[in-house]
Amino acid sequence: MKYLVLGAAGMQARATVHDLCHHSDATEIVCADLQPENLLKFSKFLDMGKIMLKKLEAGNKEALIQLMSENVDVVIDMLPIFTIPTVAEAAVEAGVPLVNTFYANALPKDIHEKALAKDIIILPESGLDPGIDLVLCGYGASKLDEVHEFHSYCGGFPDAAAANNPLKYKVTLTWKGMMLAQKRHSRIMKDGKEIDIPAEDQHAPEWLETMDFPGFGPLELIVNGDAVEFGRLLGISSTLRNASRRYIRWPGHAQLWHTLKQLNFLSEEPVAGLSSPITPLDFMTAHIGPQIQYKDDEKDLVLMRIVVGGVKDGQNVRITYDLLDYRDTETGLFAMNRTVGYTSSIVAQMIASQEIRGKGLLRPTNDIPHLPFIEQLRRRNITVKETVEALQEQR
Repeated sequence: MKYLVLGAAGMQARATVHDLCHHSDATEIVCADLQPENLLKFSKFLDMGKIMLKKLEAGNKEALIQLMSENVDVVIDMLPIFTIPTVAEAAVEAGVPLVNTFYANALPKDIHEKALAKDIIILPESGLDPGIDLVLCGYGASKLDEVHEFHSYCGGFPDAAAANNPLKYKVTLTWKGMMLAQKRHSRIMKDGKEIDIPAEDQHAPEWLETMDFPGFGPLELIVNGDAVEFGRLLGISSTLRNASRRYIRWPGHAQLWHTLKQLNFLSEEPVAGLSSPITPLDFMTAHIGPQIQYKDDEKDLVLMRIVVGGVKDGQNVRITYDLLDYRDTETGLFAMNRTVGYTSSIVAQMIASQEIRGKGLLRPTNDIPHLPFIEQLRRRNITVKETVEALQEQR
């Protein structure tokens, strides 16, 4: 099989390429990037005999189509979010399946119809969050006769020893992309009522929750994304009463962000009175980003908890899935790299082997086979723990 990895020299994509190198059916891996030579810094852990480096400008649609048309079996898009429409249109024109790790709403509105017409799969949300979380939500929902609640909690952040700055956070994604995620509108459901939470209130005290996780103590849960939409995709809207998607951080993170946002530090409008057109977001990117990098001996962690509750055989049941992963000190791959990059690789492999079937725009909640996917994670030492609890009364 021939795979094309776009943005292959990036932080998450290194793990994608690393995983493909260890897959026997991946005979050729085309690694395209504006600076593909940066991947050579990681060559010690790659099978360079399988790899072909290609220089590529992601905005060049014709160059993308040409590259995708060279007998590629699956394209894995690990480029920044603003390139998604161009990459998706190129994949459709080239007639090749496409995997990416961003929310589906970043794709062109008519991509499903175009992909259907070309008889190909477009599968977004194939990373960590969105990605692994959605597969686990789908798996939990499939076990119940009626679903009344689901909650997705996920976070990538420093372990306690490395959480040594006021944000208690360090960079395993692009810092600017992480800041833009702090401007995301959210929607939850509480007692059957849909609640819209605007981006400016995302970190407000009234929407903050906490969770105790063994070995960590209390952690903050901050609203993030549209839980109601995924309830619809799961086909459980008629019975759903409570739903949320939240990201996890160390205590104190939300208050600091709430203050910064109240002072418009994420504004993309130039600051008046300066000699150059600098925005607060530009300043935050350039000034804070270099201060919150991991040292070589520091670890990040990924923590996920998925809760799905409802009725099974007349009994009220809650199913919990827990996942905990740490940086691989041998390769240097962060837990975030592993859980995002390995997932994109697994999904691409499942498309190539036809374990994932269908055409058009597919979604992880229903279209990624749950147990085979969880088993593939386990083979990469990313373990999901399932706990089933019988409840005394319906929630």
